[in-house]
Amino acid sequence: MSKIIDIQPRIDPEGYFEDNINIEHSLNFSLLEKIVKLKPDNNFSQEDTEIFNEIRENHKNVIKKKRILDKFMINKHEINELKFIEDKKISRYLVYRYKYRFFSKEKRVGEYPPCLQIEPTSICNFRCIMCYQSDKSFSNKSKGFMNNMSLDLYKKVIDEVEGKVEAITLASRGEPTLNKDFEKMLNYSNKKFLALKINTNASMLNENLIHAILSTDIQSIVFSVDAADKETYEKIRVNGKFEQIMKNLKLFAQIRKDHYSKSKHIVKMSGVKISKNQSINSMEKQFQELADVIAFVNYSPWESAYDNKPNDFKHACKELWTRMFVWADGKVNPCDYDYKSILSKWNAKNRSISEIWTSKEYNDLREKHLNQKRNTLEPCVRCLN
Repeated sequence: MSKIIDIQPRIDPEGYFEDNINIEHSLNFSLLEKIVKLKPDNNFSQEDTEIFNEIRENHKNVIKKKRILDKFMINKHEINELKFIEDKKISRYLVYRYKYRFFSKEKRVGEYPPCLQIEPTSICNFRCIMCYQSDKSFSNKSKGFMNNMSLDLYKKVIDEVEGKVEAITLASRGEPTLNKDFEKMLNYSNKKFLALKINTNASMLNENLIHAILSTDIQSIVFSVDAADKETYEKIRVNGKFEQIMKNLKLFAQIRKDHYSKSKHIVKMSGVKISKNQSINSMEKQFQELADVIAFVNYSPWESAYDNKPNDFKHACKELWTRMFVWADGKVNPCDYDYKSILSKWNAKNRSISEIWTSKEYNDLREKHLNQKRNTLEPCVRCLN
């Protein structure tokens, strides 16, 4: 493993700590010069070409030491990810990141969402204390929310967004590896997206599954481990066994080292801070040989999205311009805060992703947020984001 570059925790306004322990993240002029020399991708639409030209001009001005305010510039996260992106794909990556970060600011709706989250299953084998799965009115099988996505529906969605959406995350309300077709889903998605990502609790990792994951071009593999010691881990991740998870993660790291050492996967360990005794340093000590990135998020005690007190927030939710969720049963939802799909009026089984994203119903939802009427919507009126 590479030397730790920076072990000091950093925090952004939302309380998110992250250390890129095996990735250098300094911005240098060679990267800027590479960006300004890039050409638009041959498959860009006119809109994508215009966005790309703006990005290139912004970075050219930085080289000239001109001040640019409120303009797209690659950030720390993107500098890290660019180290794993082939040169011929950088222009696509930059346009995707512009859409993800700036369409919500510009209140701009493209033909497709910048990011699509696809849920292979809503079923989970854990009952983490900060998760919707701890809500028995959701996780109890008799309530009708527990489903596995069919391979046919998955293929339909992937076929619709290939070449249109760059970022796909395989995860949401459940543990994705519990779907019996998960490996087939990975194979079907292979080499079709720039930013394919999975989130998993690592409980189902075995030799076959690890090879299935690492043999694809998945960009990011996020292991939700939450803590560096047994007591804290098992307090947070109910039903999880710390020793087994560590065994699985070490097997993953060994197979990665032995068989996929030249791969460009980014492996992240994600943690939740619930006590003063925890630190990002302890996470690094436990996981530095197993991951490239260590992340921490401040713990927020579980409160049902449907039981929170109404608030008087007026701002429009950026999720409405940034990403969309396709649940295991085909329902499409604007966010996962609404984990029981009150807002959902669509199903990917009978409507296309683009049709849903640009639909009158979706735009009506955006308009209510823009007109400061989110307090008329459930559960938006209770959301703290």
